[in-house]
Amino acid sequence: MNSRTKQRIALISVHGDPAIEIGKEEAGGQNVYVRHVGEALGHLGWQVDMFTRKVNTKQETIVEHTQNCRTIRLKAGSVDFVPRDDIFDVLPEFVENIEDFQRDNGFTYPLIHTNYWLSSWVGMELKKSQDSRLVHTYHSLGAVKYKATRKVPLIANTRLQVEKEVLETANRVVATSPQEEQHMRELVSSQGNIDVIPCGTDIQRFGHIERQVARKELGLDQEARVVIYVGRFDRRKGIETLVRAVRESQMYGSSNLKLLIAGGSRPGHSDGIERDRIEKIVNELGMRECTTFPGRLSQEELSSYYAAADVCVVPSHYEPFGLVAIEAMASGTPVVASDVGGLQFTVVPEETGLLAPPKDSASFSKAIDRIITDLQFRDQLGQGGKERVKNKFSWDGVAIQLSSLYEDILQSVTKEPALISQ
Repeated sequence: MNSRTKQRIALISVHGDPAIEIGKEEAGGQNVYVRHVGEALGHLGWQVDMFTRKVNTKQETIVEHTQNCRTIRLKAGSVDFVPRDDIFDVLPEFVENIEDFQRDNGFTYPLIHTNYWLSSWVGMELKKSQDSRLVHTYHSLGAVKYKATRKVPLIANTRLQVEKEVLETANRVVATSPQEEQHMRELVSSQGNIDVIPCGTDIQRFGHIERQVARKELGLDQEARVVIYVGRFDRRKGIETLVRAVRESQMYGSSNLKLLIAGGSRPGHSDGIERDRIEKIVNELGMRECTTFPGRLSQEELSSYYAAADVCVVPSHYEPFGLVAIEAMASGTPVVASDVGGLQFTVVPEETGLLAPPKDSASFSKAIDRIITDLQFRDQLGQGGKERVKNKFSWDGVAIQLSSLYEDILQSVTKEPALISQ
């Protein structure tokens, strides 16, 4: 093993706590990514410290995950939950606390990998004050997000400026799909260095339970046609499109059709508010009898729910990658997803699932029906999905690619970011 792989590195995820229970408010794909990447890099020999913001006085300050990987929670502003769009003002304190942590422990991180635009600002500030290399993963692009948002937040201009600056000044930016790389070039900047390294999934966790066994475990009818959504309750996730698509299904009205909408909610916050809205739509459409809200699922429960389903639907208005899609595929469950962003890379039409235009319930309904009315086609897509995930999206494979990128950056200065024209 290269001696450089024994160096300390920092993964920064200000609002996405890698140690938090997946499915809680502000917990989703980014948290899963950072946690699994950190642990897999630790197995390769890196000393990985994952920094996030402390949101509760009862939270442990340091959580040891493995011998080489830990989460470190730092204070920034009040120790309480703060919505993403309100965190920017407390980032200087977060930077100061990372600097204090390094000083107290007698080392400086030679490489920092930031996640999401808030963290990129932290990384750029640290890069200015110390000799650290910077790698960044967006997880979501403001330039894409705001096109699909009716009400643009006040922080939008700041976010767009920060996202442009990090692309142009980081040593390397990691796109999780070719589609995300294209969006960066078209909507953010033509300058800077981009590498495409996909997200991953735990192929050991998913795909090891048969559909019949999973249904028996969850109390689902063996003859049912089960459609599942997994994720946060957020308007941009397109859950309303899925609900209306199931209502338009040719199987609607049959006692065999079941819709499972699984995800976390927190009363009083955006997640809980959107869940209330979706439940209201379900009731208005008379779909209560065929719809179940299992709530937040543990990782163990999640593998059973994926396996029990005939199809997993990812109706997001935009996804830079789409972790749920590959988790479902790893479970042998075909995916119907929006024809946007990284989902165009993750899901291969007619091989691992089907794509439909976002917000188009009729097209989603048609795609869902193709799968749940043709079980041979369902099984064919399911097998194709398992093979694609095994070959391309394991966390170990992702970590190996990132490790190679880190070593390249630390060993060489020949590929510095493009000069910014004045």
